[in-house]
Amino acid sequence: MKKYIMISNDLRNKILKGEYVANQRLPFEKDLCIQYDSSKMTIKKAVDILVTEGLIIKRRGSGTFVKDLNPEEIERVIMANQFRGTTALYPDKKVSSKILNFSIVQVPEHAAKKLNIPSDNFVYDVRRVRYVNDKPVVIEEMYMPIDLIPGIKEKNIKESIYEYLENELHLKIQSAHRTVSVRKATEFEAEKLGLESGDPVAVAEQVGYLDTGNTFEFSTSIHRYDEFSVEIVLTRD
Repeated sequence: MKKYIMISNDLRNKILKGEYVANQRLPFEKDLCIQYDSSKMTIKKAVDILVTEGLIIKRRGSGTFVKDLNPEEIERVIMANQFRGTTALYPDKKVSSKILNFSIVQVPEHAAKKLNIPSDNFVYDVRRVRYVNDKPVVIEEMYMPIDLIPGIKEKNIKESIYEYLENELHLKIQSAHRTVSVRKATEFEAEKLGLESGDPVAVAEQVGYLDTGNTFEFSTSIHRYDEFSVEIVLTRD
């Protein structure tokens, strides 16, 4: 991951977690250079990403401030952040993957319905365990159409698939439908996640969409119960 992206991810997460609050001034660029051991240009590129997202604003002569977002804007930012994946959510930690399966298959019937594609199309079948600081936190199983997302390599599976989509293919992830449930871990899941048999796991089933309206992903993620949380913003009309 490029360093300016890592820095923007870290600043974004700190804002969403409330470490920087609405109308608070961010540290000056020279201080961020020291904090992240980076050049002024790298910090500028990181900050510009958050400005473009509408998360912070620059005030001439005063500095850069966290924008006072309304509930709808907060919901948009939280949703967009979830699409950045495990690598972006833990920018200050070591994120790695163990590939359980990476193949191209004819789309299974249940996945074809979720992806809204013909049953004779082919998809990537990806299964991997994601680790944070060498601790297993989630098992990911996903199907992605190969004609929509060409050229995925093993290195992308080991690192960040979403980063490949956005930075290499220049695709824009727009939205998703997600269903979350809780159940007991299977023996296989308990083994891969370092749990005891029968421990609870959170299961998130997701269908993801690009800004073109195309469905790009049908995935199921099995999370450790102690490493999973969901942020939801409720508004009243």
